[in-house]
Amino acid sequence: MVGKPEILPDVIALLHGTISNNADELEELDRILGDGDHVVNLLRGLGVLQAKSEDLVRTDWSGAFQVIGLSLMSSVGGASGSLYGTLFLKMGSVLKESELTTSGMADAFSQGVDAMKARGKSDVGEKTMLDVLAPVAQCLTRLSDEGAGRNALLEAMANVALEGVEATRNMVATKGRAAYLGERSVGHVDAGAKSSQVMLCALTDFLVDEA
Repeated sequence: MVGKPEILPDVIALLHGTISNNADELEELDRILGDGDHVVNLLRGLGVLQAKSEDLVRTDWSGAFQVIGLSLMSSVGGASGSLYGTLFLKMGSVLKESELTTSGMADAFSQGVDAMKARGKSDVGEKTMLDVLAPVAQCLTRLSDEGAGRNALLEAMANVALEGVEATRNMVATKGRAAYLGERSVGHVDAGAKSSQVMLCALTDFLVDEA
């Protein structure tokens, strides 16, 4: 494993601020299609991670992702906690055996998203956060294999995330509470997809600036 995750406290603070700044839009989306508690749950989980900042920087990337995964599973309610927890636990497991290079991260993220699919018994096209995360994973893997530069890769990931969340607008929800709305779910962006997108875009902007 290369280095320690000293950057994580800043990233977590950034994501907490990003969700707070987009809370009104996310809450409105979740009131339309969900239970209305998506923002509260995310902020709770990110707050728990902020309190564990010292634990995260004392370990390696694999250990840090394991801590993040377990923390999210225990603190974030609803499906989001289980799914995000699964993502990070799988990434931590994969990174026990590989370095945090671009290709290593691409592989870990891809396997993490696959684990989310299995956990949620869901896939792309069902109006969930996977409609953002799965295309981003595919983009990261493809551009990593092609040897794309760091900033080009980050910009592409952000664009794919934006395309993914917008694609949910015309989908019929088949998972969670939104599934009860059937065709009435069409015309609205999924709240989980939107929160994933705003966090990913904030992260890619942050990493470009760190380059």
